[in-house]
Amino acid sequence: MISQFFVLSLRGDNIVFRDYRGDVPKGSAEIFFRKVKFWKEDEEEEAPPVFNLDGVNYFHVKVAGLLFVATTRVNMSPSLVLELLQRIARVIKDYLGVLNEDSLRKNFVLVYELLDEVIDFGYVQTTSTEVLKSYIFNEPIVVDAARLPPLGPASMFMQGTKRMPGTAVTKSVVANEPGGRKREEIFVDIIEKISVTFSSSGYILTSEIDGTIQMKSYLTGNPEIRLALNEDLSIGRDGRSIYDYSSSSGGGMVILDDCNFHESVHLDSFDIDRTLTLVPPDGEFPVMNYRMTQEFKPPFRINALIEEAGPFRAEVILKIRADFSSNITANTILVQLPVPTYTNRVSFELEPGAVGNTTDFREANKRIEWGLKKIVGGSEHTLRAKLTFSQEPHANIMKEAGPVSMTFTIPMYNASRLQVRYLQIAKKSKTYNPYRWVRYVTQANSYVARI
Repeated sequence: MISQFFVLSLRGDNIVFRDYRGDVPKGSAEIFFRKVKFWKEDEEEEAPPVFNLDGVNYFHVKVAGLLFVATTRVNMSPSLVLELLQRIARVIKDYLGVLNEDSLRKNFVLVYELLDEVIDFGYVQTTSTEVLKSYIFNEPIVVDAARLPPLGPASMFMQGTKRMPGTAVTKSVVANEPGGRKREEIFVDIIEKISVTFSSSGYILTSEIDGTIQMKSYLTGNPEIRLALNEDLSIGRDGRSIYDYSSSSGGGMVILDDCNFHESVHLDSFDIDRTLTLVPPDGEFPVMNYRMTQEFKPPFRINALIEEAGPFRAEVILKIRADFSSNITANTILVQLPVPTYTNRVSFELEPGAVGNTTDFREANKRIEWGLKKIVGGSEHTLRAKLTFSQEPHANIMKEAGPVSMTFTIPMYNASRLQVRYLQIAKKSKTYNPYRWVRYVTQANSYVARI
C-alpha cells in the first residue's frame, strides 16, 4: 500500500507528486531529498534504496537522472516497491518515448493519467503498457530526439550495412510517425553486466555475468515472433568451462547457470532447437534473464603497482589492456583507485599521444580517477601518478591502497557469446518485411582488481 509517489530531479525539483492516502506529511519530498543529499550514516557515501525516517518508509530508485520515490507508513516488501518503481519508470518511458525531466514536464497530464491508472488509493492495479492503452486517452508530446545528448557508439543498432541511431527506440508506443504512418520495426538488445575480481597477480578470483534480452516492438497487429539462440546453448552447471570446445561448430558451448522468461514466451520448441516463440506486448520488456558463473574471457586486464619513491612519496602505475577484437571500441571508461588517507597531493603523467583522457584526485574521498573516452580492442594504456603524503607511509603501503575498480560500456560485444541466430516474424503478406535491429552491449557491474 503506497502513500505517496513522486519524481525528483537531481537538483531536488519536484516534477511529479501524487498523494494517494494523505497519511504522510506533504513536505516528504523535501525531507527525503535533504536526507539523501546529506547522507552520512553508517560511513556510506550514498543513501540506501530503502530507509525509515520519523516513521515513514522511503523507497527510491535512480532512473535516467531522475529519482523515483515511494513512501508508506506500513511494513511493505522492499523488493516489491522497488520493482514497482522500476516498472512505473518503464511504463512512462513507453508512453513518452523519452524519459527525462523535459519530457515529464511537457507531458505531466499524461503522466498523472498513467499514475491514476497504475495505482488506486495506494494499491497497484496494473503496470502493463498493453492493458493501460484501453484507459489512457491523452496523446504524448514527443520530445525532439535531436535535442538529446549524443549516445556514442553504444547507440548504434546494426543490421548488415544498415545503421540506425539508438534514438530510434525513443518513440512512444501510442504516437504515430509524421503523416500517420505506422512504424514496422522491432528492436532487440542483449545487455550483459559482468562482475570480475582479479587477484594482485592478475588471476581471476570470481566472475559472473548477469544478462537480459530486451525487446521493444513497433509491429502492428502483434504478429508471432520466433527468436533463435545458440543451438549448443546449455542450461545448468555441470562443472565444464565454456572453453570446452565440444560443439560441432567449434565455437564452444554457451552454458548458463539459470534463466527465466517473460510470461508471453512459449517454450514448446526451446529444448529442441533453442527457439523462443512469443507475441510481443506493447512497450519494452525482458524476453529472457540469465546468469552465468562459468569461466569467460574478461574484456580488460588491469595491472596496478604502488611503491615508495622516497620519504613522504610514492608512485602508482596503472595499466589497462583491452583483450577484444580491434574492430570493437569500448567507451565511457572510468578507473578508480583509493589511495592512503594521508595523501594530500597527486600529480599525473599520461603516455605520449594520449587523447581523450581525464585525471583527477578526489581529495575528500582520497581517490584517484582516470577517465578514458574510448579504448580500441588490442590496445594498452598506462597512467603514472605520483603521490605526496602528509606523514611517513606505514610499513606496507599496498594494504592501504586499492582495490582498483573500473566501469565501461562495450557496444556490439558480449562476453557470454550468447547470440541471436535469427529473428523471424510471421508474415501477413508477401510484401511484409519489417526492420529488425539487434544490438549487443556489455557493461561493468563490478570490475575490481586487488593490488
